[in-house]
Amino acid sequence: MKSFFYVFIGGGLGSLFRFAISKIISISKNEFPWSTFFANLIGCFLIGLLLGWAIKNNSQRSELYIFLVIGFCGGLTTFSSFSLEGLNFLRSGDYASFFSYTLSSVIGGVALVSFGYYVFRLGSS
Repeated sequence: MKSFFYVFIGGGLGSLFRFAISKIISISKNEFPWSTFFANLIGCFLIGLLLGWAIKNNSQRSELYIFLVIGFCGGLTTFSSFSLEGLNFLRSGDYASFFSYTLSSVIGGVALVSFGYYVFRLGSS
């Protein structure tokens, strides 16, 4: 039951952080969704770092890992907003933005999870 509490609190804090990013990086209608893009990439990098730490310490089931990765990073990153923004590009006929946003988000996300993981591994060697 404690795990649910850690996910709840972490997710709330991650969502608040994402909301703060959206206030710092405000966008107008029909512009590239930079706030979602940066929130997702920051979350991917953090997940990579935390994955490295968890593997090194055999802590993938620890309360801290659940709080930070599942809770905080899960609340920070947002697949639903990414998908809605992609759909909005398609509905407006802006195919170039749709493809650039989708590809840069997916490739950038995977690259930053990997980069975070390797940064942790290099730093802890």
